[in-house]
Amino acid sequence: MHAPSPIKRRQSRQIHVGNVAVGGNAPISVQSMTNTNTLDVAATVGQIQQLEKAGADIVRVSVPDMDAAEAFGKIKQLVDVPLVADIHFDYKIALRVAELGVDCLRINPGNIGREDRVRAVVSAARDNGIPIRIGVNAGSLEKDLQKKYGEPTPAALVESAMRHIDHLDRLDFQEYKVSVKASYVFMAVAAYRDLATRIEQPLHLGITEAGGLRSGTVKSSIGLGMLLMDGIGDTIRVSLAADPIEEIKVGFDMLKSLRLRAKGINFIACPSCSRQNFDVISTMNQLEERLEDIMTPLDVSVIGCVVNGPGEAKETDIGLTGGSPANLVYIDGKPASKLRNDHLVDDLERMIREKVRQKQQQEDDMIARSV
Repeated sequence: MHAPSPIKRRQSRQIHVGNVAVGGNAPISVQSMTNTNTLDVAATVGQIQQLEKAGADIVRVSVPDMDAAEAFGKIKQLVDVPLVADIHFDYKIALRVAELGVDCLRINPGNIGREDRVRAVVSAARDNGIPIRIGVNAGSLEKDLQKKYGEPTPAALVESAMRHIDHLDRLDFQEYKVSVKASYVFMAVAAYRDLATRIEQPLHLGITEAGGLRSGTVKSSIGLGMLLMDGIGDTIRVSLAADPIEEIKVGFDMLKSLRLRAKGINFIACPSCSRQNFDVISTMNQLEERLEDIMTPLDVSVIGCVVNGPGEAKETDIGLTGGSPANLVYIDGKPASKLRNDHLVDDLERMIREKVRQKQQQEDDMIARSV
């Protein structure tokens, strides 16, 4: 279970969103977006802090008008995670949040306006050391591209992106990342694959407006999974009509499944059957809920019987195998103790947290010795 990912990532130019490196050899960052009213500073700050606790590397905030821009400035002072301002239509909003300390500007070439306005935004970004995200979306392509292609297509998305990239190139501005999102998986994947061969800048991946928690997770996992397997993608956002915290959870689970990112517990669990010697589903539900706060990478297997249990347990940091009259726990691949069902979850949680403590202590000792 500890083998490195076989995926060879596309080499991209590295930029920084606040203190988070995006592209190059940096880990693929996971981000989400607030859905509170930006004018409600307390509510927005609260949600950002919850997202950061869940593991978010970057958080995007919608800034629809100048009042929201002023609120954004207050929000920025109260949080630690880097913030991206999502801006449409009015380029002056971008100029204002640049003054207020934004970590990245997200603009849409389909609605930001004339080249002189883009030039003003780029100048503000350059003066303040702020990167730009070019955000192309199938639902908001420029009118002339809609007329040219008749409908959104991968080629239309890429042409829109390249048009704006050309603006930045003419202004000698290279600190940007690009997204070409669509809700149709095949369109988004084709557009990203094409764009990945044309530029060196990092790519922000997403299947836009993917759907609710279940359907959106499936659609995003398929689309983003295809691209990540190709080595494409430097930062991701899983767009769900659900609590934004779920976007962070799904994003990390996606990266963990491909061995592209290690953060928190990687559970291996059987779907359960009549051979199970304890309630696997209930055990997993309780463990996932109780252990959400853990960010230290750890592989934990929870298998209800002895068919696959020992084999899985030998490859994980902690493994639980169902047995009668007691269940067997493996630590670092070796049988360690037996647990009865009466306090199974409590006992297993205690053992996992102790293992996390030991692992973190080992890492801290290694850092101390290297200083």
